[in-house]
Order: sequence, then structure tokens, then C-alpha cells
Amino acid sequence: MDPRHHARQCAVQVLFQIELGGQNVDEAFSLYWHDRSVGQEVREMAERLVRGTISRKQQIDRLIVGISEHWRLERMAAVDRNILRLAVYEFLQEPCTPRIVVIDEAIDLAKKFGGEDSGQFVNGVLDSLRKSLEEKPRSRLVP
Repeated sequence: MDPRHHARQCAVQVLFQIELGGQNVDEAFSLYWHDRSVGQEVREMAERLVRGTISRKQQIDRLIVGISEHWRLERMAAVDRNILRLAVYEFLQEPCTPRIVVIDEAIDLAKKFGGEDSGQFVNGVLDSLRKSLEEKPRSRLVP
């Protein structure tokens, strides 16, 4: 498995664990890595993605809510919500990864971990956000 894809899978699972389990980031990673053997590259990327997503969660959530027509964040499935958060973090803070790649990865994660319609939902939200971000100067979106 591609290390970047594997890292994203780990990151989504840890974000989900943090939200539903109420642990802090360090506790969540300690529990998550306990029984898993992964390479250093996967571990480092997953931790960077999770810590970055958590540190910018309010900004990310505002962007998701602003683009999600008729959807409140708390109404979204927890898996979908965390996949969206991770992808939006990558949109904003991982400029080396093309946004279309981020969307494709998020769709794959949604199909693997989410419900029947998760892939379509994640695709719709992220594609709308991608278009919106491309219309606005980057400096206005990132504080």
C-alpha cells in the first residue's frame, strides 16, 4: 500500500477516535499505534496530518459548513466529517499534494470507512470547496 494512502487511513481513524473517544491527540496515538506495525514515514505523516487538522479544526469546520448546503456539521456522519476535515487541512496546508489527489484519496477513504453514499457526499463537498478556494486568493483563506 502507498505510504501516503496508508497514513491518511491512519489519520482518519485517529481523528474519529479523538472525536468519539474524547482522548487528546497523544493518548489517541498511543492507543492507536500500540498494536500496529507501520513504517516511520506512515507514522510521521499520519501524526502531522492529525495534529495539523486538530490545530486548525475551527477554521476547517467553518469552511466545511460554509460550503455544505443544508448540512450542519453535527448532522454529518462522524466518519464523513473527519474525512472532510482531513482533506480540507490538506487543501490548506499541504500545497505539494494537488487538490484533485486529495479529493480522490478522500473519496477512497469515504468508500472504505463510510456509508453507502459517503463517497458521493465527500466528493460533492470537496469539489465545491476546491472551486471556491481556487476563486479566492490563498492569503485570505489561511490566517
